[in-house]
Amino acid sequence: PSVMLAELLFQAACVSLLLSGGQGRVYPGRKKPHSFAVERRRVGPHVCFSGFGSGCCPGWMLSPGSGQCTLPLCSFGCGSGLCIAPNLCSCPDGEQGITCPEPPGTCGEYGCDLSCNHGGCQEVARVCPLGFSMVETPNGIRCTDINECLSAACEGLCVNTEGGFVCECGPGMQLSADRHSCQDTDECLATPCQHRCKNSIGSYRCSCRPGYHLHGNRHSCV
Repeated sequence: PSVMLAELLFQAACVSLLLSGGQGRVYPGRKKPHSFAVERRRVGPHVCFSGFGSGCCPGWMLSPGSGQCTLPLCSFGCGSGLCIAPNLCSCPDGEQGITCPEPPGTCGEYGCDLSCNHGGCQEVARVCPLGFSMVETPNGIRCTDINECLSAACEGLCVNTEGGFVCECGPGMQLSADRHSCQDTDECLATPCQHRCKNSIGSYRCSCRPGYHLHGNRHSCV
């Protein structure tokens, strides 16, 4: 009986060894990459996985046709162009960018407003900003800058700017608080002369104390 018991124990040990050896050779995690690849193929491209599950990567959304993340998003819109990648538009002129310029409409760069009354509705140009006037061009109604210097009351020089104008004064003069007239600048306040300084309209003159004469530079005394 003892021989038979020993034989049974030996067989049980062999079976246990074989079972443990078989389990040691099969790593449960080895199938995970394969299953991940299958899942990846099933849901399609541009899918991001996180602790909350899976979803479309930033910049992509589900396409209504396939239900896959193949529809790109363009945050700024593509106008008359086509969104081909996240924030990348393909424009009718062949250029690519984050958006496409809108084609000029009948109302020009400032767009249209809808004016309605009992006789129906029509598109009218929006009011131009201050300093601009409405001009009809071959491309529609546009707002162009008004040259205010044609009627501005500048005492000195008038410089036209976009939407306005600026008055400037000549040498030795400065613009008054009313921004239109000019007043004399007292250059003597900056002590340009070695001895004495006499201010004049738009200029100044240096002089010297008795016993000195003015240098050729018109400022120093010798």
